[in-house]
Amino acid sequence: FKRIQFTPDLLPADVVGTLIYSPNQGEFTTKKGPIFANLLLADEINRAPAKVQSALLEGMQERQVTIGDETFPLPEPFLVLATENPIDQEGTYPLPEAQMDRFMLKLLVDYPDREEELQILEANANVSVLHEANPVVDSEVIHRSRKLIDGIYLDNKLKAYLVDVVLATRDPASCGASELAAFIRFGASPRATISLALASKAVAFMQGRSFVTPQDIKDVGLDVLRHRVIVSYEAEAESVSSDDVIKKIFETVPVP
Repeated sequence: FKRIQFTPDLLPADVVGTLIYSPNQGEFTTKKGPIFANLLLADEINRAPAKVQSALLEGMQERQVTIGDETFPLPEPFLVLATENPIDQEGTYPLPEAQMDRFMLKLLVDYPDREEELQILEANANVSVLHEANPVVDSEVIHRSRKLIDGIYLDNKLKAYLVDVVLATRDPASCGASELAAFIRFGASPRATISLALASKAVAFMQGRSFVTPQDIKDVGLDVLRHRVIVSYEAEAESVSSDDVIKKIFETVPVP
């Protein structure tokens, strides 16, 4: 596990690594960055400019990193988690669409409710108590789980349903929701179709089933699509969010 605190003065080399010249040996040596981890937390990722955010692109897509003229594979499993601040806060940089598209899911974290905040208070009110993080699973269990998820059955009719949902984000008229066209600036890419299928399989696996249902797809639909469907200025003016658009699409696309 590695954590990177993204800041405005962070450099791409601080993420992926760099070449360091050794005067004694008269040659360059490779110093790998924190991206070489099984689980990487990019904390406040939109505090850094786009060129630093983009340092994650190759690793997230190709599972490899190029330093100088040499390419290094990343360890398996490899997963990037990121937090971001609201874009209207001072000192934030919007994530490029290509970067957002490489994140499988986007979850919205709001303020805790009263009961949750009481639990937070009880867990952190005593400064003398040190909270130790203990592993709950090893990489071998994750590898086995991923193989099991690969075997979850996804019916051809549900595959067609997945494609229809994603296509509707690009051409709402295809599902009979032409009124949404003015609200969509960019629709979801083919990565969204793949992510929606994989996330649906994961939901079925966690619920102890060997097959995907339409409800599994709907359960993860918002999290998979909300950062991939970019709304237009007209939508923003009318306070229509990407979640609103996606919900309407799921209501309109026929379920097999």
